[in-house]
Order: sequence, then C-alpha cells, then structure tokens
Amino acid sequence: MEEIRPSYRELTYIAFAHRGARAYVRENTLEAFQLALRLGATGLESDVWITKDGIPVLDHDGVVQDRILKKPISNYLREDLPEHIPTLRDLLLLAPQGVPISLDVKDDDCFEALISEVRAVHGEQSPFIYLCHPDIDVLEGQRSKSQGISLVSSVRLAKLKKGPEMHAARMRELGVEVMNMHHRDWNGGLVALFQRFELRCFAWDCQFVRNIQDMAKIGINGIFSDWPDRFYD
Repeated sequence: MEEIRPSYRELTYIAFAHRGARAYVRENTLEAFQLALRLGATGLESDVWITKDGIPVLDHDGVVQDRILKKPISNYLREDLPEHIPTLRDLLLLAPQGVPISLDVKDDDCFEALISEVRAVHGEQSPFIYLCHPDIDVLEGQRSKSQGISLVSSVRLAKLKKGPEMHAARMRELGVEVMNMHHRDWNGGLVALFQRFELRCFAWDCQFVRNIQDMAKIGINGIFSDWPDRFYD
C-alpha cells in the first residue's frame, strides 16, 4: 500500500476530516480516510458503534439496510456487516502514529471495547485520540477508565443549562480536555473563556472556506470539515 503522509503545510489547528474525505468518496470508509490524509487532513473523525459480538465499528447512522427494514448495528456480528464498514482497529492501524483521531461515541456500550482497542494499538498514553460525547455526566463516568486518552464535551451552546463558564469549570474539574461546538456557537470571547480554563476548543461543520478561516482567526484548536483540501485555500 502506498505510504500515507499528512500534508507538511503548517496549520495553527488540527484539520479534522469529518468522516474522512466524505465530500469525494463514501464516508467512514478506509478509502475516505486515506484520501483525506492525501488531501492534507492532519486529523481524522468518525462515529463509533458496537456490534453484537463486541467489535467497535465505524458508521454514521448505526443501522444496516436489511431488505425493507433498517436494523441497528448492535443486532449484527462483525462478519455479517457490509464490507464497506471498517472496524475501529482498521482505522487505528491505517493512520500514521500520532495523527489525531476524533471518535464520536454514538453507543455508550462501546466505550469499554473502544478504549481497549486504543490501548492495544497505541498503549496507555494516547492523548491524540479524542472521545466525543454530548453528555458530560457520561464523560465523568469514563474519565477514570480512559486515562491517557482525551475526552471531548461535544454539545451545542444552547444545551449548556448552567452557561459556558460553569460548564468549563466542570470540565476542568473532571479532566475533560476539549470543548467541541458547532462553528456558529463560537466567538472570540468564548474561545478565550474555555482556554482560560486550560481547555482546547474544536469547531464542527466548517464546510466553507470562510467558516474555516473565521474559526482559525479566533484561535480554535481543531476544525472539522467534509472538504479536507479546503483547509489550505
């Protein structure tokens, strides 16, 4: 297989390819992740589900078309899933060592197997692996089990019932390292607030060059886009 090398052009943030280079090829496939790196992504993103036999796999919706019905991935053994759905280990082995990987944990039951796979491939210290979840209480329950792996609070600003400052304070107390919000939720003041608590800031759904540039200007630490080549426009 041709060696994959992320772009050498320097960016001030992690350029995450959302579900791989999904603007060009089928999302959440090994082909999409390979192409994303060749187009200049410096990080990869995917969604994780668990199979009936306990294997973490990568898919967005978490369902499989079975004749006229759609059934959850958790109903299937790994060997019975469509061939285009990769395992988490496939991605961990594909990406060069140290390339950031953001994993949106869609099924809470997959945390244990997910963490086990990360440790099997990358060892105890893997801070470049980011586990994202919208519920900070769930992240609190996983902190002690996931030492050495980064945790991400991935939620819209409107869902922060006690406000961003209280949320940031709790994140720091729990050891959740990253705040991830839609790019429309961020502004320079909020970036400064979270970074004051020594937290990193990620922005998702940055599909246009202006979105990417706006986020870079306010100091966002990680940007997600379906178009990895647009990070360099």
